[in-house]
Amino acid sequence: MNSLNLEQLRTFLAVVRLGGIRKAANGMHITQPAVTARIKALEATLAAELFDRSSAGMKLTKRGELLLTYAEKFEHLSEMVARDVIHPDGMEGRLRLGVSETIAQCWLPELIARCHRRYPNLEIEFDVDISTNLRASLLGHSLDLAVLLGPISEQSIDNIPLPGFELTWYVAADAPELDDPADHLTRPVLTYARNTRPYRELKDMLFERVGPEVQIFPSSSLSACFRLVEAGLGVAALPKALGRAFLEAGTIRSFDPGWAPSPLQFTASYRGEPTSHMVQTAARLAREVALDYQAYQKS
Repeated sequence: MNSLNLEQLRTFLAVVRLGGIRKAANGMHITQPAVTARIKALEATLAAELFDRSSAGMKLTKRGELLLTYAEKFEHLSEMVARDVIHPDGMEGRLRLGVSETIAQCWLPELIARCHRRYPNLEIEFDVDISTNLRASLLGHSLDLAVLLGPISEQSIDNIPLPGFELTWYVAADAPELDDPADHLTRPVLTYARNTRPYRELKDMLFERVGPEVQIFPSSSLSACFRLVEAGLGVAALPKALGRAFLEAGTIRSFDPGWAPSPLQFTASYRGEPTSHMVQTAARLAREVALDYQAYQKS
């Protein structure tokens, strides 16, 4: 009998956890024939069928269920070796990282730099998107780590809380000074994309305080929101950390209508199973970078 192949076991676990050959192939970024070949090779090595295959899908046989227990132990042992034995310089692999635009504009470069210092041979892919899409990608195994508006309330996901981002109201620097700053809210209000938590919260607060006639213009680009405020096309409640450069340039100014949306709360979220020491370390580095950035903003 040929010796067991760790990649075959990992592929077997992916098929079980993700629910089929196609989803496993997508999650592992390999072809479906490659997944099928690994499963067939594993079955040949063990001289046992691991799945009952039917039009309804793939269901584990009794021997498949037995192998699942041992495969998870192999996986756990492999992670312990990676954590305790392999030097970080020898760690190779890929980290699929997803972040919201707020994070991308604030401290994403420093996070990537620290990950590279910790794991010099690590390949890092990153994607910038809204939190709703990042959540779906993480749950769909297309991302390893997501820094997003969280937490994600799923049993399979671990969340590390990060410092929040305070929101401040901004208007163009040359906008008229009003006796009541709240009157600025009669102008179009620029805000986050429609299917996001900040949009829903701001919409509810504006309807309550200004009325249903308020004009709300959602956007998936924070940069665009700042530029539109600069141009005098509306007002916006945006992260204070990102507004500093525009204030210093004298193109916008802040105003206080007597209220502001609650701070944006982000988490570094990742799947708890299968355990990955490298992903856990990257999530902890995200918190370290976020805390350092917060301290810098307050200095």
